Amino acid sequence: MSIATRVEAISAGDAAGMPCHVAVPEGGSGPGILVIQEIFGVNDYVRGRAETLAALGYVAMAPDLYWRMEPNVEIPHDEAGLQRAFGYMQRLDEPRAVRDAGEALDRLRALPEVRGGIAVLGFCMGGRIGYHVTARSHPDAAVLYYGSGTAAALDLAPEVRCPVLFHFGADDPYIPAEQVEAIRAAFAGRDDVEFDVQPGAQHAFDNHLAPMFHVEPARLAAWALTEDFLRRRLPI
Repeated sequence: MSIATRVEAISAGDAAGMPCHVAVPEGGSGPGILVIQEIFGVNDYVRGRAETLAALGYVAMAPDLYWRMEPNVEIPHDEAGLQRAFGYMQRLDEPRAVRDAGEALDRLRALPEVRGGIAVLGFCMGGRIGYHVTARSHPDAAVLYYGSGTAAALDLAPEVRCPVLFHFGADDPYIPAEQVEAIRAAFAGRDDVEFDVQPGAQHAFDNHLAPMFHVEPARLAAWALTEDFLRRRLPI
């Protein structure tokens, strides 16, 4: 299958030049999915997930949310890289990053290749930012992987109007079970909001390039649920 990729530099608020990795399916068009990065930047893992989505028939865009500090940051998936990545996350102006991601979503919506709805898919830091973008920008669906800090922003739950799939690891040290239950309670009564808690999985279990996170059974099981959710909520 032939997937076309490119980098688009888009304007965001008061500045221009935010790099966004774009992956287009072989058919040339499809619904759009905004892929929001982990703390390691838009690296091989994030680009790989965008291209996996393109192989499924979606137009995927991954904006570089570190671009105002330093463009094209790609941090290795090792212990030294983890400490460096925490440094970038701590320096990130997150409200500004939420707005930048919203601008990227608007640009995705306007791409000529996008036909149909749009969704948000975020991992780790991107799961948290994706939750805020979903509440602010109202995509047609969202898949949010282990977004630490989500439980501290449940006042936004009424603004989340689209179907959502939340993924968590049962042994995640950053998101204890009581936080998952608080999120679940905030969306009680919503049959379009789904929860997946993977047994034995810690934080960031989807990242197969990070040996300190990777849990292959959880990654495969959760991604199968993601594909099924997207087929139902954002059909090609």
